[in-house]
Amino acid sequence: MKKEKKTHALLFLLLLHFTLGQSDYAPYFYDDGPGSTSGNMALFSISEDTPVGSQIYVLNGTDPEGDPVRYGLTFEKGSKVYFRVEPKSGNVTLTQELDREKQDEISVLVSITDGRNKVVETVRVFVTDANDEHPEFQNLPFIIDIPEDTAAGSSIYRVQAVDKDMGSGGSVSYYLQASPFAKFTIDGNSGILRVKPGETLDYETTPTHFVTVVAKDGGGKYKGKHQVLTATATITVNVIDAQDMPPSFVGTPYFGYVYEVSVPGSEIFTVYAKDGDQGNPNPIRYSIMDGSDGVFDINGTSGCITLTTFPSLLRNELYEIKVKASEVRPNDQLLDYDITMVTVRVVDLNNHPPTFYGENGPQSKFEVTMYEHPPAGEILRGFKITVNDSDQGANAKFKLRLVGPSRVLRVVPQTVLNEAQVTIIVEDTSGIDYEKGQTLSFKLLAVEIDTPERFSATADIVINLLDKNDNIPKFTYEYYIARVPENSPGGSSIVSVTANDPDSGPWGEVKYTIYGSGSDLFSIHPSSGLISTQPWTSLDAELRSKYNFYVKAEDSEGKYSLAEVFITVLDMNDHPPAFDHKHLEKTLIIGTPVRVEAVDEDAESPNNVIEYSIMTADPDNAFDINADTGEIQLKSYIKSMEIVQNITKQKDCKWSLVVQARDRGSPSFSTTAVVNIDITEATPLKGPMAAFLMKSRDNPMRALGMVTVIISALVGVTVLISTAMYMRNSKSNRILPVRRIIKRRPRDRQTWTFQMPGIKFNNPADKFLIGDAEGRHQRDNSSPRTKPAPPSAPCLPPPPPSTARPSERPWAVPTISGALASKGSKKVKSNRRKEGNMSSALVSELKMKLEQKINENNQGYY
Repeated sequence: MKKEKKTHALLFLLLLHFTLGQSDYAPYFYDDGPGSTSGNMALFSISEDTPVGSQIYVLNGTDPEGDPVRYGLTFEKGSKVYFRVEPKSGNVTLTQELDREKQDEISVLVSITDGRNKVVETVRVFVTDANDEHPEFQNLPFIIDIPEDTAAGSSIYRVQAVDKDMGSGGSVSYYLQASPFAKFTIDGNSGILRVKPGETLDYETTPTHFVTVVAKDGGGKYKGKHQVLTATATITVNVIDAQDMPPSFVGTPYFGYVYEVSVPGSEIFTVYAKDGDQGNPNPIRYSIMDGSDGVFDINGTSGCITLTTFPSLLRNELYEIKVKASEVRPNDQLLDYDITMVTVRVVDLNNHPPTFYGENGPQSKFEVTMYEHPPAGEILRGFKITVNDSDQGANAKFKLRLVGPSRVLRVVPQTVLNEAQVTIIVEDTSGIDYEKGQTLSFKLLAVEIDTPERFSATADIVINLLDKNDNIPKFTYEYYIARVPENSPGGSSIVSVTANDPDSGPWGEVKYTIYGSGSDLFSIHPSSGLISTQPWTSLDAELRSKYNFYVKAEDSEGKYSLAEVFITVLDMNDHPPAFDHKHLEKTLIIGTPVRVEAVDEDAESPNNVIEYSIMTADPDNAFDINADTGEIQLKSYIKSMEIVQNITKQKDCKWSLVVQARDRGSPSFSTTAVVNIDITEATPLKGPMAAFLMKSRDNPMRALGMVTVIISALVGVTVLISTAMYMRNSKSNRILPVRRIIKRRPRDRQTWTFQMPGIKFNNPADKFLIGDAEGRHQRDNSSPRTKPAPPSAPCLPPPPPSTARPSERPWAVPTISGALASKGSKKVKSNRRKEGNMSSALVSELKMKLEQKINENNQGYY
């Protein structure tokens, strides 16, 4: 013993020496207690609704030497891996969903190591409950059978539901879904279903009830929120019928009939009753209580009522039979019963159908011939029809109806008892039309009203129509449109018109005529309606291109209709273009075009559309022409007379062109003209008026407008001054000299003359000169370059011989803005000529306007 103690002491000393010599201790976990979330996970609890991926714990430990440690976490082989640890930090993460109801405890191996020493511990992790399970009903489906006389408040069934959760989440209570016709109630804790107090069950009303029961848990937290889970189930309650309802007759009221041919034993009617308790019915027995008078009997089992005697022996026409239906128990004991009345009527047998009669007896077809369109309300007296039913009472009552074209005819009377004369009246005269049909067919029906047999009879009504001239010819169109080329030969067909008259015979034959403005050039065939030109007609679109007239369609009695015909004469290219003259003289100012114009007398485009072109020119290639307007101008590089003279090698600068005018018709026609062009160069004008005229040379209407405005202003001023002087002198009732007195002209003054605009002058300005023969002689001898003197106002003529008395004061004639001239003299407006030479084109236009104005002023003094 002492030897063993010495051995143990020796070993302890050696171990202590070894440990102190090496200084290597194993790492260990901290123990923070069961409620901690760090340590070695011993006794750690986690809720089953923890989300996957959540950090749930931190493994925490240390090494005595201070070496870094690493953590590990493993599970037993075959077990699910619910956690994962991060080796360095020790953070533990949930990797799978937890379900306490399937596994409420998890065994885990946790480890800590410093690289040399490793410590492994087995720990248990507890899964705590969350309210995630619904209650589950047991023993489904719920089907109950109960008698309908079950007392109110009686227990009839117990439902049971189980919730796998723990605590309040696992407790279950019950209630029924609300219903306005609820006849049941349930105990919330036990689940016992009862008939609701004050309610009774009725098989006849509701043989089956469907009750919805709800199971609800006590609620609990799930994922941080409080929730209550429920489940529902349907309880089928079948009500078993009990004997608590009397029998009842089906199909009341009941009516039966006895006919004149009935025999004893004939079935009159069969009644039927059934037990009110259809779930468990009792048999029914029938009996007659009263009202049969011994002539009717009933089968107690089937309920069939029969006749016991012959109809001729019946004393009444109407019987009220009281019938009783009783329930019978198996021991033949009569129970509840029901009573009903059966009405039996003795009636005549309906064995005669209605029959139509003519003048010679029964007849099934009636026919008449008449003219179409009789007046509305007229009776068709050609029909002699009688209808009869040989039965009596209700069996002889029937209705008449006419079947055929709607609302054309009507029949009177419509309801007949036994016999009546049939009258047919016209209702719609338009439906009786020969043109729609030469024959009208109807069916005359007689149908019984109140009989079971509903006997009937038919007769054919045939109306043969005769025609009348009740239609007018009608054109197929209200108007006709036709086109005809001009220069068509006489008798050419243009258009055919058609009118139809549906009447028959001569009334349907149509004759055509035409009339109206322009119709004299055309004719129409009286039968075919073909419109053509007269044999002597020659149509010319240039003279008239549109014609319209009326065509008349008339039948043999003069009934007619009209249609309008529109004829368009199509233009043909039958006129070539034409110039005013074959030789044209034109003066062209460099930079300004001249225009030639040809006219095509065709009526329409493109026959009258003209294109211009230069055929030949001498010299060549100096001019361009606008193909549409005919404006001729020099080539763009010719800008001065020097260039023109270099081309022509002459100083007169004259050109001859052959211009062609061609229309665009098919075939196309053309014509030519020789245009002699005298080329000149515009000389710059001086003064504002000259500048204005130069600016307006491309727009002569602008210049003419300005001249017109100036002249109008002068005339207006003259009228105002004349009016003012007249009003002033009229106050003294005499004419007094105003502003200027006309003096007698000296005798030695020469008379003046004025050249009229119709005379030809060598110099355009000569027509404005006034002078005597001497003056003219001097001008003729003067140099051509000498400028003529400006025109002067004409001298006043001598006053007329005075016839005034010596004592009277001589009167003088006043003037306003001109001088009095003797008869035959001309007044010339005193305007000085503007110096400078104008171009010949501008001078010609201005000369024409001034001559016109001078003529107007001179005519005012005549």
